[in-house]
Amino acid sequence: MKALAAAMLVGMAGIACAAPQAVAPSVPAIRWTGTASQGGLILGTAPAGTRMLSVDGVPVTVAPDGRFVAGFDRDARPQATLSATLGDGRVVTETLAVAPRGWSISRLPTLPKIPVPDAEFARLRPPELARIVAARAVNAASDGWRQRFAWPVTGRISTLFGSQRIYANGEAGSYHSGVDVARATGTIVTAPADGVVILAADHPFTLEGNLLMIDHGMGLNSAFLHLSRIDVRVGERVRQGQPIGAVGRTGRATGPHLHWSLRWRDAKLDPMLAAGEMR
Repeated sequence: MKALAAAMLVGMAGIACAAPQAVAPSVPAIRWTGTASQGGLILGTAPAGTRMLSVDGVPVTVAPDGRFVAGFDRDARPQATLSATLGDGRVVTETLAVAPRGWSISRLPTLPKIPVPDAEFARLRPPELARIVAARAVNAASDGWRQRFAWPVTGRISTLFGSQRIYANGEAGSYHSGVDVARATGTIVTAPADGVVILAADHPFTLEGNLLMIDHGMGLNSAFLHLSRIDVRVGERVRQGQPIGAVGRTGRATGPHLHWSLRWRDAKLDPMLAAGEMR
């Protein structure tokens, strides 16, 4: 009996002294939805405790609930790296495959590129560009970036995002930075998402004509060109679906249409990917 009791004590001591098994910490992940393609836009959620997020080294603002938005330029590279630095120092990365796209390229080998602008254009253009740059630098507080974007006007799409002309001697023109919707002058244009007006031209710009810009928050903004009129003012908050102006042909335009462009930071995005099928 004494031998049995001693054996039991030894066994119990062995159990008591056994080292606890180490539990591997869970690996947080960056979650996202949307279109990871050239001209595409994604919405994501950063891991809990993220104190810094970037895409290819470009800082990305993260909302208090961890949500974020990011976009890929028309000429984005085939891969992009999302990187989240956590509060404990760990770094979580995810490599995204950015799908390439085909663009509408028109080759005009007998047509020379548009000639150098005249002196009047050279005088007027710099202050216009300065106003556009200043507007894009505004960081308005808006949650429009969270919404599913809607078409500001419906109709025939006359020019696609990313389309480009190649002129004589292989000279490439600038690619089309938005999507054109052909409609009659005076057709109402509505806000594609909530936002804050950051530019409402008080006179037609040389190229854009009556130009309106709306910041949807988190570095995402829309521009509406060639308007016949603008119905909102700088600093005004607008709601998705609210009338903001009317289609026109002001500025450099061959006919009445709306040019809608969308940007995230410096990346030019395809509005068709953000708004989806036109209904």
